[in-house]
Amino acid sequence: MENPLNSLKELTGIESLAEEILVDKAEIVALDARRNETRMGLRALTKTNKKKAWVAVGPLLIRLPVDKAKNLLQKDQIKSDTEVNKLRSNLKVKVNKLRDLEYQDPVPGFNLRALGKEEFSAIGQALGRHT
Repeated sequence: MENPLNSLKELTGIESLAEEILVDKAEIVALDARRNETRMGLRALTKTNKKKAWVAVGPLLIRLPVDKAKNLLQKDQIKSDTEVNKLRSNLKVKVNKLRDLEYQDPVPGFNLRALGKEEFSAIGQALGRHT
């Protein structure tokens, strides 16, 4: 018979890692929503012909020149993109670790990357297409 304390340690480790994965997924969803709102704000500022715009910064509403507001939103967009990418890459590692703890095989295709320009060109040449 297995040692119940070892089993309890394993289950606790699995549950805590699963909880981290769920928290990361929720954070990715929240950051995606924020990124979408930022994108919509940038689009609205691009279409406006006014000199100043109202911008919500946390709980405050601030009236800024449109160029400065665009700059702030673009910086926020870049920051959100990097945070989402970082969370997604960490999430892949955590999911693989969880599957290892559960004695399951890694998810097939989970670590796929997009083809680079050279790889895509080589495939096109192999298929007889001119690039």
